[in-house]
Amino acid sequence: MCTVSFVANKDSFIITSNRDEHIARPLAYEPREDTINKRKIIYPKDPKAGGTWFAINEDYVATVLLNGAFRRQKYTGNYRKSRGLVLLEIISSKVPIDQLRKIELYDIAPFTIVFWEEPILIEFRWDGRRRYIKELNPKEHHIWSSTTLYTPEVIKYRSELFEQFMSLPGEKNHQRLLEFHTGNNKDRENGFVINRENGLRTFSITQAVIGADATLMHKDLLNNREHLLTIK
Repeated sequence: MCTVSFVANKDSFIITSNRDEHIARPLAYEPREDTINKRKIIYPKDPKAGGTWFAINEDYVATVLLNGAFRRQKYTGNYRKSRGLVLLEIISSKVPIDQLRKIELYDIAPFTIVFWEEPILIEFRWDGRRRYIKELNPKEHHIWSSTTLYTPEVIKYRSELFEQFMSLPGEKNHQRLLEFHTGNNKDRENGFVINRENGLRTFSITQAVIGADATLMHKDLLNNREHLLTIK
């Protein structure tokens, strides 16, 4: 939930997310298919709050969560509801894009959601007081880094690394994007896979490939396990 990229390939759209957490936090359950509000959804589940940071529904709508909005803010720990549960409310609703625009967010910690429902790509930010909705060009590539873990200077540097990668020759398929998200650029603090002395680590990488069908791959980096699910 701390680094997310979006890339349009020739026959699919690829969304990849790195989840950074403190080692004291329990590992997420492996992705499974669930039914919420009579809608089929696949997602990895956070055992602490019951929510998720990455989910796809039966209509191939994809939502990905990052902590923080525009800047680093103090976390009180006493919010009304987990941001991961907010994500599930959106993806399981009858019309997710409408729910994204109107869902009640009072007393919810700041967050960013990357929302994909072909042909619409939205960057949604909640700063704790108001929502900001920005429609992006899905034919272009995009990357986001969590403002709770990375300074503006580091976020800019990571974006530059992504641009360099995208400028390299060859097709940017799901495997090459996974390789990019797995690199740490010899930087344990701010690479795409982190291992900080304060206990913050990259737990997993989750990737959706959405085309004729929708596939969710979840790579558990701590236990070297990989899970694959498809909604057809």
